[in-house]
Amino acid sequence: MTATHLADDAIQLTTVRVRHIKLAVSLAVVTVLLALLFALVPRDGQSTFRLGDPASNIDLGNVGVPTAATCWGVLVVLVLLTAWSVWDAVSYRRTPLWLPIAFGALAVFAFLVWAAADGLVPVTGLLFGALSLSVPLIFGALGGVIGERVGVVNVAIEGQFLFGAFSAALVASLTRNPFLGLIAAMVGGVLVAFVLAAFSIKYLVDQVIVGVVLNVLVTGLTGFLYGALLVPNEDIMNRPERFPRWEIPLLGDIPIIGPVLFNQTFIVYLMYAVVAVVAWGLYRTRWGLRLRAVGEHPQAADTVGIKVNSSRFWNVSLAGAIAGIGGAYFTLVSVGQFTKEMTAGLGFIALAAVIFGRWDPIRATLAALLFGFATNLQNLLTVLRTPIPSEFMLMLPYVVTIIAVAGFAGQIRGPAAAGKPYIKG
Repeated sequence: MTATHLADDAIQLTTVRVRHIKLAVSLAVVTVLLALLFALVPRDGQSTFRLGDPASNIDLGNVGVPTAATCWGVLVVLVLLTAWSVWDAVSYRRTPLWLPIAFGALAVFAFLVWAAADGLVPVTGLLFGALSLSVPLIFGALGGVIGERVGVVNVAIEGQFLFGAFSAALVASLTRNPFLGLIAAMVGGVLVAFVLAAFSIKYLVDQVIVGVVLNVLVTGLTGFLYGALLVPNEDIMNRPERFPRWEIPLLGDIPIIGPVLFNQTFIVYLMYAVVAVVAWGLYRTRWGLRLRAVGEHPQAADTVGIKVNSSRFWNVSLAGAIAGIGGAYFTLVSVGQFTKEMTAGLGFIALAAVIFGRWDPIRATLAALLFGFATNLQNLLTVLRTPIPSEFMLMLPYVVTIIAVAGFAGQIRGPAAAGKPYIKG
């Protein structure tokens, strides 16, 4: 609403309506791109989807659909959903949440049908791989959410990943116990976060600069220790005991989602718990209220007795411990040993997931899952031998992330005090 002053000094309130066109434009762009793909690179035959898992007690078998007819049929539905979104924008209405979700699911399905012409898409394997690739990103995103919510921009997620992975590999190799390796990874993440907190909170150094420097420092340090310590003693120091898979009875037999969600390692089950606890604690507990108050208005928090800098220090350390668990996933589950720069910049993708998720634990988790799915989809498309150049295939996860952040995130505002040091005076 805006206020208008009349001639007699009376105030008349005027309602200002805003069109939300970004979503409509994004859906239209995706629809046009898919139409061009289907028209310029037509594919025929039959696309087959394997719904079951050979190891499961319940096998749903395979489902085949005609490639061309299905692609164009789904495209018609996408056009209708896009038109709905455009009409909502023109009418100054917000598009319901289910529409972009349904649009995204149908767009992915149409693309998979096109890519799998005369081929096979293992649905369970696709989802399982997507979840596996998303696990470290989710831990990193949760660490980023906690850090920025308390007022510290955690650019050092990459360094926390790397040092956590190195610590986990070393300790789990020496002790032959993956749980001790996991604890070591959390300690490693805390150490990196401790340096970030000390320089940014106590010495008032720019948080972004400190984070970037820490990433470079940890990359060099772990690379040096890898060459000087782990390589000469690989059998003793770089052969960590890995977490086995634990299938949950009954739940693991659920078709499609059972093998994906309930036949996992301890770290994945821990991830479920951490996401739930952080999401609940951030909005339902005194800890979460204090944390958000410090990140939004530290002066007001100080006046009610909250120790701002102390709260920031300990919560950044907690964020580092959570990110360190993500680093442990690389060496204790995924790869099985430590290698130089093995995180490959995923810490920055986790930071993008924080922004895309609007600094919310659940949304940040969904954003991390999106990147994991895009990465695994790129691997699947390579196996299916689609006519897309390999260079574009490698770009796919990052392009999806950019489109999601720029096109679907909307206008977002982070915590008001994020990146700003607090000087009590």
